[in-house]
Amino acid sequence: MLKRPGAAVLINGALLALLTPAVPANADDTSPRGVSGGYATWSTGSAELNGVTLTAARPAVQGSANRTSFPATGGRTDPATGAADIDLGGTLRLDGSAGQPQPQPLVLGSLRLALDGNDGALHTRTAVDGRARDLALAEVATDDAAIAVRAGGVTWTGLRATLTDEGAALLSAWSGAQFAAGDGLGVLDVTVGTGSETPAETPEPAPSTPASTPELPKPQAQTASSPTASVTHPTLTAGGEQTVTGTGFEPGAVVLVAIDGDTRYQAVADDEGRVERSFPVYDTAESGAHTVELYMPTGQRTSASAQFGVA
Repeated sequence: MLKRPGAAVLINGALLALLTPAVPANADDTSPRGVSGGYATWSTGSAELNGVTLTAARPAVQGSANRTSFPATGGRTDPATGAADIDLGGTLRLDGSAGQPQPQPLVLGSLRLALDGNDGALHTRTAVDGRARDLALAEVATDDAAIAVRAGGVTWTGLRATLTDEGAALLSAWSGAQFAAGDGLGVLDVTVGTGSETPAETPEPAPSTPASTPELPKPQAQTASSPTASVTHPTLTAGGEQTVTGTGFEPGAVVLVAIDGDTRYQAVADDEGRVERSFPVYDTAESGAHTVELYMPTGQRTSASAQFGVA
């Protein structure tokens, strides 16, 4: 397929502009809660991208089944309304369809997810004709999404993305293929940590103890146990199902599940800090040792891992 005139071109120097984050229009707004870590997983299919291949650059991580994870590097959120403005780390490289004349790669950087409670948009920065350009690549629908709010984080599940008019025009001009506003761009699942909602109050000073009153022994400090993880099947065959169980997490915390470094699932710790998640071991899994890790998407990574074998 021939590349049409006006195609987007990346020129030396313009690519550097992608590494400079765009300043949101509402950067001066205050936020009830700042974002302190987390991630967004973008799941796409080849049909949704019209055959265009997508490659992520660190710190984003490209996983299996067309899933790409982007770390949340900052932003703010209002759990009361479902609004959020989240900066995502990493860049995306788009390449043309196999068997077609290859345009130069299109690089998308400075990804930012903005949600206002009713709808939202995925913003990005790219280079068009050698000049940096900010645009809303996709609309993000929240109608069918689920939101879960906890003391230390917020999760949105099922945020469906579709091309905007300018996003469709960009991809059409770059690839030579036909893209239209409303074309599907997959689904976003987002989990961010927010830390404490308000700082702990300083207790009033205790009254002085008379000298005649004996001093009571001080209680021993309680030490929180470190998280642990275990699997139901130490060894299983490809095509089976494995279950990981974790203990020692903060009650109500979001716990992410990564298999061999690929974050795929999430769970919520119960009142006793326990989580459990079952997952398939695909037929294509390589024989040998594999690792499943449980971790919290907050500023300080609290994790536990267990190994299992595939025969």
